[in-house]
Amino acid sequence: MKRSFIVFLALAALICGNLTLPASAEVDAPAKGAHIVAYYFHGSFRCPTCKKLEQYSKEAITSNFKDELASGKLEFKVVNVEDKGNEHYTGDYQLFTKSLVLSKVVDGKEASWKNLDKIWDLVGDKDRFVGYVKDEVTGFLKE
Repeated sequence: MKRSFIVFLALAALICGNLTLPASAEVDAPAKGAHIVAYYFHGSFRCPTCKKLEQYSKEAITSNFKDELASGKLEFKVVNVEDKGNEHYTGDYQLFTKSLVLSKVVDGKEASWKNLDKIWDLVGDKDRFVGYVKDEVTGFLKE
């Protein structure tokens, strides 16, 4: 609470033009440099299996990568590719169905990506599904 108040005062002073923050004051800024975005892509029609794919993907990431999510090294985003402005993802990642894609972003530009295509094969076995996603995300984070 106290820290939030100090940040608020510093931002108010910045807006008024009376203060400049040193680089060390950017503690809560998102991770700069490389980070991973885990996208779960779906369409407007969502069957029970598709919802399960999203649920298992989210659970695998949020339960195994709490520190990475908190630091900004990893993000999890759910994207409807049929929403206006999201259509490009279909071509960008060669999507033809619901998918979990890992994207490595370095200095604001995508450096590499991988479609975790085995999620469809593993949706019937939650433990193997979660293990697969965990292993793939761990590997991407180490690159």
